[in-house]
Amino acid sequence: MKHELVQLAGKVDWEWLDGEIAPLYSNKGRPGIETRFVIGLLLLKHIYALSDEAVCERWVHDPYFQYFTGEEFFQHAFPHERSDLSHWRKRLGDRLELLLAESLRIAHASGALQTKDLKRVTVDTTVQPKAISFPTDAKLLHAAIKGLNRLARKQGLRELRLLRTRLGRIIRDIRRKIAGQPVLEEAFAIPLARASQIRSRKQRQRGWKLYSFHASEVEWIGKGKASAPYEFGVKASIVTSNARAPGGQFVLHAKALPGNPYDGHTLGAVIKATEKLTGCPIERAYVDKRYRGHDAENPRRVFISGQKRGVFGVIKRELRRRSPSKP
Repeated sequence: MKHELVQLAGKVDWEWLDGEIAPLYSNKGRPGIETRFVIGLLLLKHIYALSDEAVCERWVHDPYFQYFTGEEFFQHAFPHERSDLSHWRKRLGDRLELLLAESLRIAHASGALQTKDLKRVTVDTTVQPKAISFPTDAKLLHAAIKGLNRLARKQGLRELRLLRTRLGRIIRDIRRKIAGQPVLEEAFAIPLARASQIRSRKQRQRGWKLYSFHASEVEWIGKGKASAPYEFGVKASIVTSNARAPGGQFVLHAKALPGNPYDGHTLGAVIKATEKLTGCPIERAYVDKRYRGHDAENPRRVFISGQKRGVFGVIKRELRRRSPSKP
C-alpha cells in the first residue's frame, strides 16, 4: 500500500520504542496497553493536530489509523478509554523525547533531513500556555474552596459543614478533623498548602505567587509583546534547524523550563541536550537578545540578534533567517 501512514508504520522501529518504555511497566497487576497502540495514537494526534477526543473518534472510522497502531482487522469500536492517553503521557514524562528522536531518525534515513541541517540551529524560548482563566483573587479563592470541598467528600469527611464559608474557616476545620490521621494528613498536605498560599496572597505582592489551584506549575511570564505583554503558562525551550531541510523545518529539541529561568542561563544545557539527541555537534546557534550573557561552552559559535562583530556573509544571512523560523 502506498498510503503515507502505511509507509511510515513500516519505518518506525516499534521494537526499539517498546524496549525503551518497558521499564516503565510493572510485572504486577492488569496487563498494560500495547506500546505501539498508545505511541501510534500520540504520533497521529500531533501529525494531524487533533485533540485526544478527536484522534480517538477518527481512529474508529479510519482504517489507516488502525493499521498504524498495529491492528490486523478493522475494529468498529475504540478498545480503550480516552483518558488512557493522559495517563500514558504522565507515565512517559521525559521519555517523550524518544518520539522526537525516532522522528528525526526516520527523517534522516528518508533524506528529509540532512546532517548539515543539524549543525546550524535556531534556539528560542516560548510560553506553553495553560488552559486557566485569568487568576483574580475571587476566582482563586473560589477554586480553592471547590478543590478542598471535592477532596473532603472523596476522603469521606462528610461531617464538615463550613465548606461554603470563608476559606480560612475551611482550612482550620479540615486541619482539626484530620489531626492524628497520617493518611488523611498526607492526602490534604498539598491542597491545604496551596489554599493557604491563595488565602495569604496580597495585592502587589512580590516574589512567587500561585496562579492556579489545580496547576501549581503555572507562572506569570512577561514576553514584552504588544499583542500579549504577559502569559500564564510554563516557559519552554525550542531548538529548530536554521535552514529549511528537504523535508521542511524540523524541531530538534524541546524542553519545559519550570521556574522561569533567564534564557541565557539555559543555553548551555539546551545545546548539550540537542547534541545528545541528534548525535551531531552544533557548529552555530542563532538566538535573540534575551540570551545575552549566555553560558554556552563555545560563545564564539553563538550569534545574537543585532550583533555586528563577526557577522558577515553566510552568518549574516542565517542570523536574518532566525526571525521567520522563530518557533
